[in-house]
Amino acid sequence: MAKEKTVELKPKAEKISAEHLKELQGVIGTINQIHLRIGKIEGQKHNLLHDLAVTNNKVAVLQETFNKEYGNDNINVMDGTINWEKDEK
Repeated sequence: MAKEKTVELKPKAEKISAEHLKELQGVIGTINQIHLRIGKIEGQKHNLLHDLAVTNNKVAVLQETFNKEYGNDNINVMDGTINWEKDEK
C-alpha cells in the first residue's frame, strides 16, 4: 500500500508585501513615464510631418512658378543653373 503524503498548504495571502508593492509601484510609474514621453514624441512627430507637408507644398508652388517663368523646374539648388534636357537647349 502506498504511503499517503501530507502537504501543508500556506494560507492564501490577501496582499503582497510592502516591499513588493513598492517595487511594483516603481516599475508601473516608470512605464507610465515612458508612455508619457512616447506621447510627447508622437505629438512632435505629428507637428514635424505637418511642417514637412507644408514645406513640400511650397516646393511644388516654386516648381510651378519656375515652369511658367523659365519653362523648366529642374534647377540646380547649389548655383541656380537650369538643367535643360539635351534636346531642350
